[in-house]
Amino acid sequence: MYNKTDNDMELNTIDIFGIRYAIASMTGAVVCVKDSLESLKGRYICFSNVHTTVMAREHSSFRDILNGAAYVFADGNPIATYQKRRGFLYAERVAGPDFMSEMFGIKGISHYFYGSSERTLQKLKSNLEREYPGIVIKGLYSPPYRELTQAEDIADVDRINAAGADIVWIGLGAPKQEKWMYAHQGKINGVMMGVGAGFDFHASTIKRAPKWIQKIGFEWLYRIFQDPKRLVKRYMITNSKYIYYLIKDRLI
Repeated sequence: MYNKTDNDMELNTIDIFGIRYAIASMTGAVVCVKDSLESLKGRYICFSNVHTTVMAREHSSFRDILNGAAYVFADGNPIATYQKRRGFLYAERVAGPDFMSEMFGIKGISHYFYGSSERTLQKLKSNLEREYPGIVIKGLYSPPYRELTQAEDIADVDRINAAGADIVWIGLGAPKQEKWMYAHQGKINGVMMGVGAGFDFHASTIKRAPKWIQKIGFEWLYRIFQDPKRLVKRYMITNSKYIYYLIKDRLI
């Protein structure tokens, strides 16, 4: 376990496969980020599930990207469960979409959305303005689904910074969004938060698992039924690898 440092501010962290995970309840994570918002600007926050955890275990470059974040929260029940078993009984899953909901409900925080499709962004804006009256959305932008030119990248940074949002939500999917945030640390003025499918859930373009399924830790299975062609291999292989690496690294 790592003690509090300048990198994780008010939260202790625990090492899983060399990744420094913040140990927090949802409430604790929200309060910590809210209270540290100004000092976090220019930095990024990751929400890492089993898939990205295994990816970081296998690729040191991606592990370095996660460890470069101000916080890495446990966006996966197996990770939160591991934290609990190490004695941190207050540890909870801090899922990106749920964290978004909490931040949307806080008055005085402004938001920018970068990623996904134009259609999803417009539905997202409409839903948020209906569900969170008074929410301040400074801008939305759907970048091309290809590698950007240097000029395009500079234009995106200028556009985001000109909007002046406190939080810049990044919805490019993993690991692209984490790599993007790492590359733009210190260039983006707001706090970057990579939330992947969070855009789709809040836009209602993808239906999220019911709360009771989330609570028992089977949201991943619900997602498989939604998109079996893409997710069966991902979840079955990465979940098996996660258990294998826990045993191999003598973490259980």
